[in-house]
Amino acid sequence: MTAVRTDASQLWARLPSHLGARFRPYAGRLARDVVREIQHSVPAYARPLRGKFGRVLVGGVERAIVHCFDSVGNPRAESTEWTAWFRYVGRVEFSEGRGTESVQTAVRVGARVAWRNLSSAGRELGVPPDVLLLTAEAIFAYVDELCRVAVEGYAEAQRQATAGDERQRTQLLRLILADPPTPTESIEAQAVAADWPLPPSVAVIALTADTPAPSDGLTDGTCILTAHPDKVVNRTTALLAVGPTVALAQARQSLTLARRAVVLAQRGVIDGPVVRCDDHLLTLLLHADDFLLDELSRRCLAPFAGLTPKQRERLSATLLAWLDTRGGVNEIAARLDVHPQTVRYRMHQIDRLVGHLIRDPVRRLELEIALRHG
Repeated sequence: MTAVRTDASQLWARLPSHLGARFRPYAGRLARDVVREIQHSVPAYARPLRGKFGRVLVGGVERAIVHCFDSVGNPRAESTEWTAWFRYVGRVEFSEGRGTESVQTAVRVGARVAWRNLSSAGRELGVPPDVLLLTAEAIFAYVDELCRVAVEGYAEAQRQATAGDERQRTQLLRLILADPPTPTESIEAQAVAADWPLPPSVAVIALTADTPAPSDGLTDGTCILTAHPDKVVNRTTALLAVGPTVALAQARQSLTLARRAVVLAQRGVIDGPVVRCDDHLLTLLLHADDFLLDELSRRCLAPFAGLTPKQRERLSATLLAWLDTRGGVNEIAARLDVHPQTVRYRMHQIDRLVGHLIRDPVRRLELEIALRHG
């Protein structure tokens, strides 16, 4: 397979074909000079040439030089091997924790050394000045190619590592939220694999749309577990519910409340778009069992069943205001924007319908719950 031609390879191909053979005896000394200068000029590479580091640095320099000489006067020179090698160099840079600056600096340092050596050799060999100038142009075009390929390898390794971290963190989230609970030892082991320190307390945020997860959060696209929920809230306009901040072992309960809050917000029971469960604990408690709440409402409000819808609405509003104000007629009238006499008339009707419930504290509480639910 022949690689796509690049600017650098086209320049090398324009050089006289015999020049590669004439330069080849200088390859060994050139490689040693390049390696020595790179180690002197790039602090990240100023270390013994042992193990993978030595193999990659020396091997990279030698391959680059050989490829240059093979490309001289050869428009069909194969570049697949050196391309793969320098992508590998970029991957090694990422795995070793270095940035792309070091390898790019090393390539440029190597190019200066190569030009210095080859220009000297060219003069010894009687190479015409215009050919040497073309050689220089080819060398420095080659620098751009090597840097580009190494950066591609670095970026590929970075993407794969990020994808791997995301998979590990998604698995960690599943273990934390699992039912039945996952053993603590398993969660701790997965946290190490995911490189995510376990915080002592967290909040779980239920989502209804994609929301970017903070760098210290765990997400599966439907929820976010984080020690800093405000960071998420401040970065989205989507409907979401923030569960209570709890101990890590209770994260599932935080999620359960958050998801319940989202449903209630979608039904208009709670105002959104950001719902903080801590502000609606009573509402969440009352709606923990909708069947039970419906049954309570049906039983408590049964005395109103024979009224017209408008009558039910007026008496319900008046009774709820009475429960809130503990019976102040004038205050009820002001709240409902009606005459006090109207309040007295309605309260007479209410007493006839549910007076026995109003006088019992437990039944009064049930009645208030039913009215607020209804």
